[in-house]
Amino acid sequence: MLLLVAFIVGFIMAFSIGANDVANSMSTAVGARAITPKQAVMIAAVLEFLGAVMFGSHVATTITKGIVKVEFMNDPRQVLAGALAALLGSSVWILLATVWGMPVSTTHSIVGGMAGFGIASAGLHAINWSRMISIVLSWVLSPIAGWLLAYVLFKIVSHAILRKLHPAVAMKRSIPLIIFATFFIVCLLFAVKTLKVNFEEALVWSSVIAAVAGVLGTMLLRRIRPLGLDEYEYVEAVFKRLQIMTSCYVSFSHGANDVANAVGPVALVYWIISHGNVAQKVGVPVWLLALGGLGISAGALFLGQRVMKTVGEEITQLNNSRGFCIDFSTASTVLFASVLGLPISTTHVVVGSVVGVGTARGVELVNVGVLKNIVISWFATVPVSALVSAGFYLLILRFI
Repeated sequence: MLLLVAFIVGFIMAFSIGANDVANSMSTAVGARAITPKQAVMIAAVLEFLGAVMFGSHVATTITKGIVKVEFMNDPRQVLAGALAALLGSSVWILLATVWGMPVSTTHSIVGGMAGFGIASAGLHAINWSRMISIVLSWVLSPIAGWLLAYVLFKIVSHAILRKLHPAVAMKRSIPLIIFATFFIVCLLFAVKTLKVNFEEALVWSSVIAAVAGVLGTMLLRRIRPLGLDEYEYVEAVFKRLQIMTSCYVSFSHGANDVANAVGPVALVYWIISHGNVAQKVGVPVWLLALGGLGISAGALFLGQRVMKTVGEEITQLNNSRGFCIDFSTASTVLFASVLGLPISTTHVVVGSVVGVGTARGVELVNVGVLKNIVISWFATVPVSALVSAGFYLLILRFI
């Protein structure tokens, strides 16, 4: 019975992750009209599921994420209650934020859930505060890094292509470099962050794949003909195709990377019920990854459009060239952070990148009201998740 409850709670968490985090991958493509909202949620649903099942981690490290000190994670009954409470606490907050249309970090939500359980279980001294400080730093670091890179990149694209006398000619000259850089960043990020490949080896393979893609992509994209006489149509048509590709990659990799937030605690509950003790690392069977992937896909399908609308349409106006700069900046920022071991939130980077492109065109073109609400939701994420989780923890302990 308890195992069934854990599966249901894990599915709810996966559903909430899919509903909110789908904006990370598809919001700019929808905002730029590269694809429709319906197409976006359908594509995301399929790719998130495939990413989770094919490349989701088969080993879930301790769900504490370094928040609750290891010495307070020995009592199986408390850990079991804490795992369920953390999932419920974070799920409630993420779903509330999704209904409100606010993009929040699902990782920060589960961190808040763990902190709430730890404090309710053993007090403030059970929390690893140095780890909490690094997470707080990521609230600031992530959007600033995304903003800076997107701002600079859009300025470069504007001067090198968009503001030229003949932008189509400038675009054709730039295609090999743009395709190479795009594939290089995408492949390197996937190898390092998802496949956990050695950096030097990933560097070689990414360069080879990017070089081949650059040659083939250049041949294909130079054949595009603008429908009218406007050269900007050609430029936007090229960026549209690149943007769809980067959005699909982010969706696929998100399924692979974030499914652990939902199924990791469930795998731990499964282990405790089966073995009667607490393990720092537990195996995650494929069927559990599939359950998480299914939940993420369902969330993207049924509630994904709400947050997509906020990020893709309400912060600033997007087109394909701006959307591509946002996607490229986000992937690059996450890659650099992963290589350097810096704490970072993809959600915060995406929003920062959107603002970066907006401010590159003019500060007045950024909707400050929407941005203010997003920032408020970010600062509410950990405390609200912690409070709800603590309440669920004390409640669950009465029944197990």
